[in-house]
Amino acid sequence: MANSSLSLRFTIIFSLSLSTAYSFSSSSSSSSSSPVFLKPFSLSSRPKAPKATPSDILTLLGDTRRASTVDPSVAKELNSCFKFLAPFTPNGLKMVPQSCSHRKSLCFNTNGARTRTEEDELIWWPPQSVLGLARFAFDSRRNTEAFHLALDPTVIPVPDVEGSKEDRCQLTRTPYGFRFISEELNSYLEFLFDLIVARAPAVGLNVSLNRHDFFHGHIFLDTDSGRLGILFHAKEYPAFDKEVFPYNMGYCQKGSNVTYDDSMNLRNILWLAPLPSNSTEAWEASGVLVVLDARPGGIIYRDIVPEYVKFVRTIYEDDFGEVVADVNYLDVGDVYGNLKLGGVMISRVGPTSLSTTVAVMASKARRKVLVTVKEERWAMVERREVRKNQIWKGRR
Repeated sequence: MANSSLSLRFTIIFSLSLSTAYSFSSSSSSSSSSPVFLKPFSLSSRPKAPKATPSDILTLLGDTRRASTVDPSVAKELNSCFKFLAPFTPNGLKMVPQSCSHRKSLCFNTNGARTRTEEDELIWWPPQSVLGLARFAFDSRRNTEAFHLALDPTVIPVPDVEGSKEDRCQLTRTPYGFRFISEELNSYLEFLFDLIVARAPAVGLNVSLNRHDFFHGHIFLDTDSGRLGILFHAKEYPAFDKEVFPYNMGYCQKGSNVTYDDSMNLRNILWLAPLPSNSTEAWEASGVLVVLDARPGGIIYRDIVPEYVKFVRTIYEDDFGEVVADVNYLDVGDVYGNLKLGGVMISRVGPTSLSTTVAVMASKARRKVLVTVKEERWAMVERREVRKNQIWKGRR
């Protein structure tokens, strides 16, 4: 994360069970002295139940053939934790709908609005720029650097966000970044934020687009299936309360009015791009937008949320795959220097694997997108060790 400095209305920044056995020998008093071996037995009264993994979540949200490989008991419990913001249609749609095939305006109708069905279609089948990025990511698999070919090389500073500079709050990984070349792709990211805000209350999650609550997600690549996704986090900086949330989260928590309550269970929101076919140019599964319910007692809380962050219900993006980018939606006023609104920005701070922060910018009249990228030195194990020393690392 890095200091912000600029202004504009809204911005999105792309950052065996144990068993024992025994034997003994005995001699026959009559005719034999051959050893007799007793059958091993288990100290466990019953086998351990299988544990859910982040991979199981991605598999269940793919095509029905893959989903059938998940343990039935795990699948049943995980499905009870899925709160879909758009109807889930595994294998339900094989062709991109013609009604929005061009999608230059992301399917706005003549009144400048979208119907609910059009919004659902944009989740199932995003614009061609998003589908192209999804297939490119699929073909590249572990080569996350290939993702950056979609970015405009122009370097852009990260703006000040709702007084974050004055509060010494660093919301993004780096102080500068880039933007996606495709304005359509930038606009689609903004669409996802807006749709989550609009539809999440129906499943019990009320969120606001501000730097204390809902402003960011993490773009990742599932290196097993090759699927592109974003793990969004809401309720990022709950207000300090010595009774219900007695945790000091640093400068970025200052001024928060986000209440710690049961809605924290729903702070992890997952978007998955359509899943390309491995053998043809077709698609194996349509897109998904779902809230992951991490309620205490549920399988996600029990098996997937790390012990040291159970209180804040955080699911980590690198558990789903290789982190590619962070996308943030930031309120920075109405002016953005002399730059044209929108775009993607990326910043680099190290020599190893790349992690991008994408920023979507907006004004009252028009909204666009920015992105920032970080090269990380940390290995996954090292990152986890850092996290264990804090209740909630700013990396989210």
